[in-house]
Amino acid sequence: MRAVVITAFDTEPVLTDLAVPEPGPGEVLVRLAAAGVNPFDWKVIEGAMRGAVDHDFPLVLGSDGAGTIERTGEGVTDFTAGDRVFGPFMDVEHGRGSYAEYAIAKAAKLARLPDTLPFDLAAAMPTACAAAYTFVEGTGVGPGQTLLVNGASGGVGQAAVQLAAAQGVHVIATTDPDTADYLLDLGASETIDFTAAPTAEQVRDAHPDGIDTIVDLISPTDLIEPIALLLKPNGSIVSSNGALENELLASHGLRGANLYANMAPATLEFLAEAVEAGQLRVRIDHRASLAEAAAALQRSKDGKARGKTVLDIDV
Repeated sequence: MRAVVITAFDTEPVLTDLAVPEPGPGEVLVRLAAAGVNPFDWKVIEGAMRGAVDHDFPLVLGSDGAGTIERTGEGVTDFTAGDRVFGPFMDVEHGRGSYAEYAIAKAAKLARLPDTLPFDLAAAMPTACAAAYTFVEGTGVGPGQTLLVNGASGGVGQAAVQLAAAQGVHVIATTDPDTADYLLDLGASETIDFTAAPTAEQVRDAHPDGIDTIVDLISPTDLIEPIALLLKPNGSIVSSNGALENELLASHGLRGANLYANMAPATLEFLAEAVEAGQLRVRIDHRASLAEAAAALQRSKDGKARGKTVLDIDV
């Protein structure tokens, strides 16, 4: 089978041929139709989990995927061959990922894909949409409150805007000028052009009394304090970058957490139903083949994504 692998940390992804793997107990073999590209994929190449978990090289890249079950392993009763599924596939300890024609996954981690949803859309959903759901819920924001989505122009941010707006939340979305109208169409109440002036300065000018909650998708630890200080006393902030420190929160009377996507099958199925019903829109702004995976990852790393990138595996 064709697969995109790295042979060590900080090496260029290459397209190669590997043997089709066999599913073990509790596992399924999925013939993939599409794979989603996420920032975490290129962070794995750079060693984001180096030292925390063993990596088996050559390592197939890719977190998210969608396809059809080819074979099931011992003890799998929830799925059979031919079932349409989507979800997370990355398992660095065993060198597994979704940038391949076939991939192994734990059956307990996959969700069923409705017949009406295409594979490419499903592959774009797991990490981005589940992260957005986790982050918005993690802030505790409610109807009538104000939420700043800092970094709203990408796939996670776009989903967060929609999920919050659907709850009657006043959403402030930071973005480049080209994506502003699209975010307003998704439900943002206002946008902040981060290319015009510092984000914190613009939000403070527009909301001098402070805002209620923040989902921060871009700030590192050394830059998150000005964003956090936009909050009212006891306001809540969630960081996707592990940027929040207890000392910062305690010294300013704020609440917050460093959170990561919870891709439980029940959450994925809820999100698929929302997409199917037209309540959640997932924008695929770039497509590539497996042979173009390295360039697609570089595009993501360069911050050019304005939605989701998908690898069409059968191309």
